[in-house]
Amino acid sequence: MKAKLFFPLTALVLIAAMFLYFLMNPSYEKSLEAKYYYEVKNYQKAYELANEAFKMDIYNRMASTIMAQSQRSMKYQKYVHNAKQYLQEINAIAAKPTISDSDRAKMRMMSEIMVDSYKKLAPTVITDDALVQEANEYYKNFEKLLEKVNR
Repeated sequence: MKAKLFFPLTALVLIAAMFLYFLMNPSYEKSLEAKYYYEVKNYQKAYELANEAFKMDIYNRMASTIMAQSQRSMKYQKYVHNAKQYLQEINAIAAKPTISDSDRAKMRMMSEIMVDSYKKLAPTVITDDALVQEANEYYKNFEKLLEKVNR
């Protein structure tokens, strides 16, 4: 009877000890905070906190993962930001009554940059689906634009 209780109680005590260690360790505390900022899509703050946590404890896998995912998400954000800027410039060129060869070349170059930049992005299971989808939509638009400019 005592053996039946000994192993479950020992396991429970060990789990409680690991849980307390996780909550009391400053590195994991920062990791949890970084995870919060990652979830609310503040990837820069998440990266900074995860980096601090990782510097405190290089074996902190949570910090390492959040750091990597934040970097990846920031690349997607940068892609979307650049896409919006380039599309504004392209729309300004397209609004002109005539498009010169240099303007056409500029549009082609911007489209090529965005198409090539998208190919370097690689989402993971954790990457925000809406962010990936938004980047994908811009990629498709730039592909179509590049096809039209190359005619």
